Amino acid sequence: MMTEIGQDIERAVALLKAGELVAFPTETVYGLGADAMNPAAVAKIFAVKGRPADHPVIVHLPDATHLSRWARELPPEAALLAEKFWPGPLTLILKRHPDVPDLVTGGQDSVGLRVPNHPLALRLLKAFGSGIAAPSANKFGRISPTTAQHVKDDLGEAVPLILDGGPCEVGIESTIVDLTHRRAVILRPGRISADELGRVLGRNPLSPDDPLAPAELASTRASGMLAAHYAPKTPLALMPDDSLPIALRNALVRKERVAVLATHPAPFEMPGVIWREAPADPAGFAHELYANLRALDAMGVDRIYVQKPVGAKWLAVLDRLQRAAAGSGEV
Repeated sequence: MMTEIGQDIERAVALLKAGELVAFPTETVYGLGADAMNPAAVAKIFAVKGRPADHPVIVHLPDATHLSRWARELPPEAALLAEKFWPGPLTLILKRHPDVPDLVTGGQDSVGLRVPNHPLALRLLKAFGSGIAAPSANKFGRISPTTAQHVKDDLGEAVPLILDGGPCEVGIESTIVDLTHRRAVILRPGRISADELGRVLGRNPLSPDDPLAPAELASTRASGMLAAHYAPKTPLALMPDDSLPIALRNALVRKERVAVLATHPAPFEMPGVIWREAPADPAGFAHELYANLRALDAMGVDRIYVQKPVGAKWLAVLDRLQRAAAGSGEV
C-alpha cells in the first residue's frame, strides 16, 4: 500500500510533468519548483513570485551524475566540491549546456546547480528524474519560507501542491560559488564557508569585491545578489549591541512601537518593546532567522531593531540582514 508521502510524491511528479508548480522543502528554505526544461512552466514561477525575468533561478538535481546534462564545461573544482558537499547547501555556477532554457539562466551563459540535502526533496528529484528549477517559495524580495505554512501564507492557492517536510534545517539559502572563471568566487555566502571551500580547493574562493576578482563579475546576476532582499514590510535596522539601549529609548520617546531581535535577554524592563531572544551561535541564529523576522513583522510594530552580528562566522547571517534592512518598509 502506498504511503501518504508516496502519494504526494507521485502527485508532485505528475504536476511537474504537466507544467505545473510544486513547492517543496530543502535543507535551506522551501523552493517553488517547476520542470527546468519547460520554459512555460518556469515562467509560472516568475509570475507567481513577481520575480524579474532576468533574475536566474537555481536548478536542483537528483545527484551529481546529472551535472553534464546541465553544464557544458565541468572544471575539476566542480567534481571536488560536489563530492565533498553534495547533497548539501552549495550551489555551483557553471557554463550552461545549450539545452538549458534562457529563462532559467536569466539569459546568461551560466547556470546555477545544486543537489539539496533533504530526504523529501531528494525523493521528489529522483522520482522526477531531471532538474527542478526552484527559487524560494515566496513573493520576490520578501522573507524566505522555512515551513510549509510560510509558503501557504505567501502564495496561497497559486501553488497546486505544497510538500510539507517540516522546518528547514539550515534556514538560510545555499552558498553560491562561481566556477566559470580562473578562480572560484563566492557570489552568496551561506552555511558552507570560504574556509571550508578553501580546504577542498587548495585556496579560498574570492569575494566579488576582492581586487583579484574578474571585472566581469560586476554584471553577473545570481540568486540573492540584489541589494534589497529577504525583507519584512516593517522597517528594519541593524544596530550594534552597545547602541541598542539608546536607540530604544529614542524610539519610545517618539512613541514608536518597537520589536527587537537579539542574542541575549533585554538588559532592563522596557514596556512597549517586544524583545525576541535568538540563539547566540551563527547556525542556530540562521536556523530561526526567517521565522523570527516573519513573527516580528506580524506584530504590527513601527520598527524592528536587530542586533548586528560581528565576526567572520556571522558573514552569511549578516548578508541576509543587510539585504533585509535595505528592502524593508516597502509595502
